[in-house]
Amino acid sequence: MRHRKVLIIGAGGIGSYLIPILNRLGVYSITAFDPDKVEQKNLRYQNFGADDLGEHKVYCFSSDMGGMYEAQPYVVLTQKQLQGYDLVVCCADNLAVRRLLYRQGHGEDASVKWLDLRAQGRNAALISYKVPENFQDTLLAGPEGSFSCQGGDWDGTGQEVNCMHMLIAGYASQWIQKWFNDNDDVIDKVMLNV
Repeated sequence: MRHRKVLIIGAGGIGSYLIPILNRLGVYSITAFDPDKVEQKNLRYQNFGADDLGEHKVYCFSSDMGGMYEAQPYVVLTQKQLQGYDLVVCCADNLAVRRLLYRQGHGEDASVKWLDLRAQGRNAALISYKVPENFQDTLLAGPEGSFSCQGGDWDGTGQEVNCMHMLIAGYASQWIQKWFNDNDDVIDKVMLNV
């Protein structure tokens, strides 16, 4: 069986859970891009341990992934970086990467098949290339910059950690499995709020 080639952009809040889930299934060849290093604040809610502090997030998975994982500690800036994958999954925390992804098109005519995963505070979303293009302006609205999946109300303690990033990573894993198994009933989007 041919391994399914998946590019994951962002190995932090959502990506740090999605990457190991997909790897455990043994059918995906995963490339992950993220320039960030593990910081102390990440240990409360991202899938990293104290031994990972100071390391590039994408390298922290290398020892557990075998030969089906490629780590790239870089930012995704160009359309060329999106080429050659069966599916591109955005787990990044900024709109610039999402805009690049959405410019690849919508529906079956999309030049790159993509999945946009988001989590912020008590909210999470899964948006796919199947979403109608007329939703694009709404989905890409907002201020520039990077945003924590914890949202603005997180006080840095374990007591106030929001876990929607873990939920959307699991939901996305099931979406990806169904999509690769040619199930046409995968949804174009889902918004979750707890």
